Order: sequence, then structure tokens, then C-alpha cells
Amino acid sequence: MRHWNVVLLVALICALPARGASTKQKGTSSLKDIQPAGDTSKKDKNQQYDFIFVASGTQYTCRTSYKTKMKATDFPVGSEIKYKIDKDKGEVKNMSGKGSKCTIVRVEKLPDSSAGSPAPQ
Repeated sequence: MRHWNVVLLVALICALPARGASTKQKGTSSLKDIQPAGDTSKKDKNQQYDFIFVASGTQYTCRTSYKTKMKATDFPVGSEIKYKIDKDKGEVKNMSGKGSKCTIVRVEKLPDSSAGSPAPQ
């Protein structure tokens, strides 16, 4: 019984650093889409936006806060962006430096492109 407790403890210790190291990402990507999210009200006067981009084989949707004022015209679809991802928080900037902090609201693992091609016969 004690042997299994030690094995479990070692497995947990090895797994924790591996999980924590992969949460921060940054780089450049092409903006796949930008969509308005929600609507405005007297209290929340700024429009929220969903930025959709692909990073390291994963598609992310990052939503701006209603407290942040930004122009959607600063982010043409297909343009290059700089992104930072730390757990569920993100930041998106265009190449001229304009940007916004956002919250990751959706993560989709994209299929591997080599796995989709049929094997030669």
C-alpha cells in the first residue's frame, strides 16, 4: 500500500511542472475572424469583440471586456496580429501596436493536417 502512495506522489510531482510550463504562449498569427459579442447598454457602452486566431495547432477565441474601447477597423480579418496567452487571459495587438486585453472563452484543438490524408495503397 505504501509503495503505491509513493508512486502516486512521484507521478503527481512530475505532472505538475509539465502542465504549468505550457500555459504561457506568445507569438504572431493571422487573424482568422473578429465578431461583435453581446450588445451595448446604458451601463456597458462599449461593444465587446471576439478575436479568433490559430496558435500552435489550436484555435482560440478571445473576448474583449465591455470596459475596453476599441475599433474593429484596426483589425482587418487576415491581417497579422501579436498575441499573448496566459491560462484564460490573453492580449491581442495589431502590428502597429494597437490592441486589447481579452479573456479566452473558447479553445479548439485543430486536427493534425498529416492525420487527415489517407495512407497510400
